[in-house]
Amino acid sequence: MNFKPLFLWSDLLLWAMVAGCVLLAVHCRRHDYLRRAWRRVGESSVGMASATVLAAFIAVGLLDSLHYQPRLPAQEGSSEVQYAPEVLSALDALLADLRLNKEKTYSAPLATHAFARETVERDGVQSREFPRLRFGGAHLQDLSQREADLARRALAGALSGLLLWAPLAASAAWAIARSRRIAWRVACCHLLRPAQAVERPVAWHAVLLTAALLCVGGGVIAAWADAYHVFGTDKVGQDVLYLSLKSVRTALLIGTLTTLVTLPLALALGLLAGLRGGWWDDAIQYLYTVLNSIPGVLLIAAMVLMMQVIIDTHPEWFATAAERSDARLLALCFILGLTSWTGLCRVLRAETMKLRELDYVQAARAFGVGDLRIMVRHLLPNLMHIVLISVVMDFSGLVLSEAVLSYIGIGVDSSMNSFGTLINAARLELSREPVVWWSLAAAFVLMLALVLAANLFADAVRDGFDPRFQWRARRAPRKGAVA
Repeated sequence: MNFKPLFLWSDLLLWAMVAGCVLLAVHCRRHDYLRRAWRRVGESSVGMASATVLAAFIAVGLLDSLHYQPRLPAQEGSSEVQYAPEVLSALDALLADLRLNKEKTYSAPLATHAFARETVERDGVQSREFPRLRFGGAHLQDLSQREADLARRALAGALSGLLLWAPLAASAAWAIARSRRIAWRVACCHLLRPAQAVERPVAWHAVLLTAALLCVGGGVIAAWADAYHVFGTDKVGQDVLYLSLKSVRTALLIGTLTTLVTLPLALALGLLAGLRGGWWDDAIQYLYTVLNSIPGVLLIAAMVLMMQVIIDTHPEWFATAAERSDARLLALCFILGLTSWTGLCRVLRAETMKLRELDYVQAARAFGVGDLRIMVRHLLPNLMHIVLISVVMDFSGLVLSEAVLSYIGIGVDSSMNSFGTLINAARLELSREPVVWWSLAAAFVLMLALVLAANLFADAVRDGFDPRFQWRARRAPRKGAVA
């Protein structure tokens, strides 16, 4: 093979979580109450639109989680196969032009010349001017055609995006026609006008509209990126669009892997403190009160520095720099999980103390049902809406926390791309005159899109799983119904 697959621990955990989500979907499909709750989530246009945006981010993160080492050219007289120490991913292979086409230094978005003047000598005369870029707009012979070239590429990219979107829409219509056993033309009408569907439909119109906007926007950006630097370049000439897309995986890992540490602690301790009470409650309250009394940034900084000392003193543990960066990322996720479970634990404890006084819990205790079974069968299903909304909201907070920690130098490894490292690199650029703003803007736009989509999807999940909201939805009169 021309490459050797490399499986990082973060890659395995991320793909394991994807497999867990698939198993969870199968489990929800087999239980009617879970299926009805997710159906209510699917009825939300805002929720399905935000889920589509999240799916696009997840696709980028998964592509960046398929790592490999490329094979080096064979040396003369040697039959040994050697692989490069550099670790790449499937996303790097797709964005090879953006990764390799580097300039000398800064260049503005869609520019054809460098951002800073250089001394150029022509015919023995030196002058200060903006030199042409090596790759950005290098195909243009006449610079006056730049606007026309951008417009032509944008039109071609938008058409390519629509051609990519059309099979997706046709596949959705075919799936609906097959599942409901209706004509394909009727299924298309259900996609365009879901209110006319016989059953309560998924908001396919929001999904397809969001997918169309993503395909068209992605097509335009891809067409421009083929000949320009869409978001400009940084200090060392790297394409900012490439760095921003590479940062998506780090944000997803920080937001998702941390929950593997947070959820077990918060669920177990919160339910135990609320149901048992007594000295159990006192001990757990004392534990999370002590943790909350320590400034979070100082605690995280101390634990990160301790882990970094361990990593630095054991270089033999890591064969490549990517494995070393991955170890620091996993350590950061573990540390954030240990310091961020207290809020959810407190909420679950308070809600459990209220639920344990209800009749069905008292009846279960009277019949001799054990505490573990009461937690799993009676309390946890009534707390899932709190867990889900907290997890998704914490995802947004963790993404922002990584940016803050990397900004002060205790986040991910400096060799790993993240929104925090982009913002940290843009800190000094803002003091220039004129201002280099595009690195900060690119990180801000993508991070805002990710966090906003997660928050909107969390609202839809809360509305679908909250029993009190479901009761209000049943009591509320339908539009057009006679009161």
